[in-house]
Amino acid sequence: MNNQDSVIELKIQSSLEYTDLVENITNNLTALAGCDSDQAYFIEMAVREIVVNAIRHGNQLDMDKVVRVHYRFNAERFEVGVLDQGAGFDFNHLPDPCDPENLMKSSGRGIFLVRSFMDDFSLARLPNEGTEVKFAKKLSRP
Repeated sequence: MNNQDSVIELKIQSSLEYTDLVENITNNLTALAGCDSDQAYFIEMAVREIVVNAIRHGNQLDMDKVVRVHYRFNAERFEVGVLDQGAGFDFNHLPDPCDPENLMKSSGRGIFLVRSFMDDFSLARLPNEGTEVKFAKKLSRP
């Protein structure tokens, strides 16, 4: 693959029925980008987790709201941006999933895991738009 950026944008309604579609598209794009199996797994897991959060928590499953997924990749880096149309949340006070009182909870680990697996991660509240999550994985080559 050359070093020119490939850019793909996807817009879906806020229904969990679209998560498999997003996962399949992400899987195809990680293959196209030449990701190894570990890189592909981490990117695919991160996209699925953040898209589910955007649909469920950001847009509250409101079918009148959309989630935008933006992919940009080249031979060295795979970047993803996910934008919902929700009211946002206080990302400075997310519960610590490693806290003993949270260990047995079935949710609340997604952002923690994505931060752990990605090389770059950011959350931003965009006025009059929603919450944007951006993350990226460096693609190391053998």
